[in-house]
Amino acid sequence: MITVLFADDHEMVRIGVSAYLSAQPDIEVIAEADDGEAAIGMALEHRPDIILMDLVMERMDGIEATKQIITQWPEAKIIIVTSFLDDEKVYPALEAGATSYMLKTSKAEEIAKAIRSTHEGQSILEPEVTGKIMTKMRSPHVEDLHDQLTGREKEILLLMAEGKTNQEISEQLFIALKTVKVHVSNILGKLEVSDRTQAVIYAFKHNLVN
Repeated sequence: MITVLFADDHEMVRIGVSAYLSAQPDIEVIAEADDGEAAIGMALEHRPDIILMDLVMERMDGIEATKQIITQWPEAKIIIVTSFLDDEKVYPALEAGATSYMLKTSKAEEIAKAIRSTHEGQSILEPEVTGKIMTKMRSPHVEDLHDQLTGREKEILLLMAEGKTNQEISEQLFIALKTVKVHVSNILGKLEVSDRTQAVIYAFKHNLVN
């Protein structure tokens, strides 16, 4: 029997979902919580196989509750069940330690299936959530690295891409050669490359050069 704790601040939602799940031969809802703080206490007391966690609740939201539960009980398996798909909810919830992420628009049988699959060790994500994660993964970390560059560093990177030497950059920008070298070193560090050539390749690859 898979034991379940259901945390949601809407009583009718808890009643409806709990009734359906309890009618399943292999699932038993053993506790219900109407806010994050209560969910933490019940999770640690009952140690259910699965925790269904709403995100938006009074006193403490589901993200913070998930984080605290995982901190105190790393083996907990938490399924987020929410209406929200925005990045401010999806990523923090998964980073907090949630195993699966479902929407309240899902059919009850899909929630039950997610419970069984999560209990078996799988991570079940709504297609929309998977799409968000895949998009983020397909965007290499390096695409954001140049955002760390200062205006002067970007200017020097463009001159590097034009083939200018440190001395030539120093003369063109009327700054000391030592200052140019410091800027170049900072550029290499921020772009996570080992030499000027790789920095220039980065600039062209990411369309920083006109």
